[in-house]
Amino acid sequence: MIDNMLITYDREPESYRHWSLAVDGAVATLTLGVDEDGGIRPGYELKRNSYDLGVDIELNDALNRLRFEHPQVRAVIVTSALDRMFCAGANIYMLAGSSHAAKVNFCRFTNETRNFMEDASRRSGIAFIAACNGTAAGGGYELALACDEIWLVDDRSSAVSLPEVPLLGVLPGTGGLTRITDKRRVRRDLADVFCTDPDGARGRRALEWGLVDRTAPPQRFEAAVRARAEELAARPGLPAGEPVALMPLKRHIEPDGYRYRNVRVRIDDARRLAEITVSGPSAPVAVERSACWWPLAAARELEDAVLMLRTNHEQIGAWVLKTEGDPEALLAVDALLAEGAETDRFLRESVAWWRRALTRLDVTSRSLIALIEPGSCFAGPLMELALAADRSFMFQPLDEPETAPRIALGALNRSGLETANGRTRLDCRFSGAVPELPAGYIGPEEAHAAGLVTFAPDELDWEDEVRIALEERAALSPDALTGMEASLRFGGAETLATKIFGRLSAWQNWIFSRPNAVGEEGALKRFGSGTRPGFDWRRV
Repeated sequence: MIDNMLITYDREPESYRHWSLAVDGAVATLTLGVDEDGGIRPGYELKRNSYDLGVDIELNDALNRLRFEHPQVRAVIVTSALDRMFCAGANIYMLAGSSHAAKVNFCRFTNETRNFMEDASRRSGIAFIAACNGTAAGGGYELALACDEIWLVDDRSSAVSLPEVPLLGVLPGTGGLTRITDKRRVRRDLADVFCTDPDGARGRRALEWGLVDRTAPPQRFEAAVRARAEELAARPGLPAGEPVALMPLKRHIEPDGYRYRNVRVRIDDARRLAEITVSGPSAPVAVERSACWWPLAAARELEDAVLMLRTNHEQIGAWVLKTEGDPEALLAVDALLAEGAETDRFLRESVAWWRRALTRLDVTSRSLIALIEPGSCFAGPLMELALAADRSFMFQPLDEPETAPRIALGALNRSGLETANGRTRLDCRFSGAVPELPAGYIGPEEAHAAGLVTFAPDELDWEDEVRIALEERAALSPDALTGMEASLRFGGAETLATKIFGRLSAWQNWIFSRPNAVGEEGALKRFGSGTRPGFDWRRV
């Protein structure tokens, strides 16, 4: 049963309530001017440029449009429409009134958006400058931390801060601590002082401690930031190419799920599972520079399906991943994208959207089961769905071996669609020691022997083995599964992103459920009341 009060993730610039996007040649400016009455649900005001999920959904949309609709942009200034306030971070009253799952989903999406800004900088050559023309606190400072450079106005009052520990009793900025230590290399003793001082750090101290990159007085601030943005925009990079309009997604809400052109989601509430089927092209596709082109359209639809499911269907704990189509056509798409991404911005950004959609799948706290059946097309970019799964089952017919499903690896499986830890899913699967894998199309027995699938049941056992696996999964503790899956999906050395998501799954999940934060006397409940929180002083 589909709830009428769905949260959706598609936006258009004409309907933005919180952000404005201005493009002037190779420099764009994203200005945050939050509509205080524009919360994604009623019950709170978004004061002092504080934000909720709706604000971040608009930012995510703007970032996507910069990469496709404004390919000439090489530098982005992120600033505020308010005087003396860049951003106060996540709205506390929104957090206090949200369910535990809503808090964690909000924090996850926020961090994904920040990570995708860093991905655009690293892989697409778009430099981001945080022009903090006022105080940046909590998640507001974390937004600045996601940029390549942070400029702070030196007006003797504006500061940067992560005040969550002294004010809210929660982990600073979810990813804020990780970014100041791992990205900005701030000494941990200085970070300790910074994160326990609710006033944060102003001009000279913020600069000396490495919390910002540059400061400028108010009368020169805007011109200095603009000059730096133009300098960064002049760096060499890929030719801009033609702009591609991101037309609205065609999502149809049905009684049992969602349907797009290339993706179908069926929800089984009784069994607490969703079946996601991605349809590949039926024939090789030539490059079509539009949002309808299969590689771009399918990536957008898959990403939207992931976001819709994890936000609006919290009790659906297992996602069954399926595909259909022509594996040969998928391999042709794979080769086209892998080769063209080196020189063609549109193809590079199409690959980037696949990478982001698959990363959202990786960090979603759901069990992922891939079913490789006759008619499947787990090849090239769609093979990543099977590699992302916690378990995969490949159907093996007793007779007529020509009807057996086949899988195939393409160039993108070896480079281009890396997970949040910067490694390919093949590398993650084989713990950094990828064996020599079969070339061409791979049948069930060969795939199982090569370690590319978990099980290859024959047709007599298929139905029972799949059913038992799904029933067993549904009977296990969802909390235990979340902890297990998050630990197993990102083996090997950690990166900034995996640290953020791992700590979000563990520390933030724990802190947000503790009475010191959310109890009747907790810091979130008491915030703004004038009454100090009552803490349980025992360390756990």
